[in-house]
Amino acid sequence: MYALVERLYPLCRSITGDGVRATLDIVGEYIPLDVHEVPTGTQVLDWTVPQEWNVRDAYIADPAGNRVVDFAASSLHVLGYSVPVARTMPLSELRAHLHTLPDQPSWVPYRTSYYKPDWGFCLAQQTLDAMPDGDYEVRVDSTLADGHLTYAEHVVPGQVADEVIVSCHVCHPSLANDNMAGVAVAVFLAQELARKTPYHTYRFIFAPGTIGAITWLARNADRVERVKHGLVLACAGDRGSLTYKQSRRGDAEIDRVLRHVLAASERPHRVSEFTPYGYDERQYCSPGFDLGVGSLTRTPYAGYPEYHTSADNMDFVSPEAMADTLAVCREAFAVLDRDRRYVNLSPYGEPQLGRRGLYDALGGRSDTQQAQMAMLWVLSLSDGEHSLLDVAERSGLSFDTVAAAADALHDAGLIKEGR
Repeated sequence: MYALVERLYPLCRSITGDGVRATLDIVGEYIPLDVHEVPTGTQVLDWTVPQEWNVRDAYIADPAGNRVVDFAASSLHVLGYSVPVARTMPLSELRAHLHTLPDQPSWVPYRTSYYKPDWGFCLAQQTLDAMPDGDYEVRVDSTLADGHLTYAEHVVPGQVADEVIVSCHVCHPSLANDNMAGVAVAVFLAQELARKTPYHTYRFIFAPGTIGAITWLARNADRVERVKHGLVLACAGDRGSLTYKQSRRGDAEIDRVLRHVLAASERPHRVSEFTPYGYDERQYCSPGFDLGVGSLTRTPYAGYPEYHTSADNMDFVSPEAMADTLAVCREAFAVLDRDRRYVNLSPYGEPQLGRRGLYDALGGRSDTQQAQMAMLWVLSLSDGEHSLLDVAERSGLSFDTVAAAADALHDAGLIKEGR
């Protein structure tokens, strides 16, 4: 995963353009992608697909001709969606188009102007402080023209048509944690799921933030009822503890699953309430769709100083953090896929478990007492109304222990699936 982030990190991405396509080309080397091109001017819900932006070169040259700010050194240096410019101007005039972080003088900020025509450069405050008065050559070799918005999907077929969506934004340039780490975790999660036949169908969406998710929803409004669960993956590689942001509903199954998995794992973590700000969970959870989609990050949106700066680089993310994020996704989706409702076939009094060899089957287990209690809990709550997750939450037992008990009881003919 870290190696994939290294490949993706340098590319200049935006909400449209060749940087998104190049990103998806690399992702497509790992998992098959269905790439969609949506033309400029297409109405998508309350939005319109904008013109496509591409940039070939951008720089500021000092009076001696030295490039003091150079897009070739970092794609963060140019204001996203900058219109073309080729001028010579004094520093006093140029300053209005320069963006810095005075409190972090060695870092370069990430800034955009998607929907308001403008141009500009992002640079370190210490670079600006070292620029003497004089005339500077300013050039942004970019194009804004009718084109397309690009997004991609990867589907892992399941046993049922009900879908789990995993969504990642692919629009940020040269930011490792936000969100190439999320993309990398999604890619390797998709590979793992493809090695088996999951219960649900899993749809991975790689799209530009906000406008990309809105475009996907607009183009899939007639089939969005298939989406039963979802997770937005972002900021998956920093060294902070995991944070799960609940769906707008707050009680969607994905919310309950993540709460249970994180608590049972005893990992340091935080569960936060939904807010209509952040990543694309706010699009999927908008009231017209109201999908059960939460967001999994490590340090959350805008919660670390390096956020949207050049300090969100390869040193800021770690293989261990991405592996931990992937492990939680794996555990959560295992619960989603295994959760069932059962009906007790011997509901009058407690059935004799020993006669059926169920106690003997537990004899070699180190958690014999817990496994026995799990069987009793499953029998008690197998009324067609309670799921295995309900049993785990109410009993305080791990989901895996409860699911193993359900398997044993099912094999013994004491319960049948009610879903």
